[in-house]
Amino acid sequence: MIELRHLRQFIAVAEELSFRRAAERIHIDQTPLSRTIRDLEDQLGVQLFVRMPRKLRLTPAGARLLKEAHKLFVRLERTRRVVRATDASYRAPLRIGVADGIAQPKLSECFTGWQALAPETPLELSDLTADEMAVALRCEEIDVGISFGLPDDEALAQEVGWSFPLVALLPIGHELASSEMLALTDLLSFPFISYKADRQPGLLQQMRAIVQRYRPQLTIAGEACSLTGYFTRIAAGMGIGLVDIDHVATLRREDIVAVPLQEEERIVTYVLHKHQRFGLSDELQRFLTHAKSLN
Repeated sequence: MIELRHLRQFIAVAEELSFRRAAERIHIDQTPLSRTIRDLEDQLGVQLFVRMPRKLRLTPAGARLLKEAHKLFVRLERTRRVVRATDASYRAPLRIGVADGIAQPKLSECFTGWQALAPETPLELSDLTADEMAVALRCEEIDVGISFGLPDDEALAQEVGWSFPLVALLPIGHELASSEMLALTDLLSFPFISYKADRQPGLLQQMRAIVQRYRPQLTIAGEACSLTGYFTRIAAGMGIGLVDIDHVATLRREDIVAVPLQEEERIVTYVLHKHQRFGLSDELQRFLTHAKSLN
């Protein structure tokens, strides 16, 4: 009976045209390799190689077998993928809630990396407001949340996933827009666009903590529900703002200038989950470890 190992070893010999090189390639001794090829020839009833003093040459039958063997392994790989995909479709997914407004390239990097790391566990993504995320985590309707942070809740754990430096956002034509670098004290002397507490509580809390270190008294020119709304208000000249540099890469706009800051201030993206009395599942712990490794 012809086995897959016969064909794998035949392919190595056929491609190398040398028992020695083929044996080195697949890490076996030449003697059993030669015996395998003899067994294959006996089972097929054909000669696969012309054996010459210093080299091998494929016979027409050997050349055809090489072509068919390659096709067979391609079909086997396709079959393996289809079976694994079918199995994955019936496995419980990892349910992830993404905070309304987050559009960082790092987020897609996280999900792409996870699918390569754990292809057997599909992802189920939901876009949620802050309130919806807190409820979904507490009720275990989702397993993980990705957010700039939620109000403190003893039922929920908030772990640092990754962080990015802040940059200043200015409308085209602003007097500071041509600066190569800005100090926060100078930037914050201008009217500032903030975030709504009910829609972006974590981002608002982080921004307030940073801003108050440099200018406790701030002129608030407006509040945005989302990052796209934030950018739009700044582009319209309603005020200046701050945002993490990863979102600048996503929301590229020609009507806004992003200027680096002299100070090293960062915005943190958190990975959230519900505290579990008996510990986290292995799959959830793997995802948390993966997400936090991206920082």
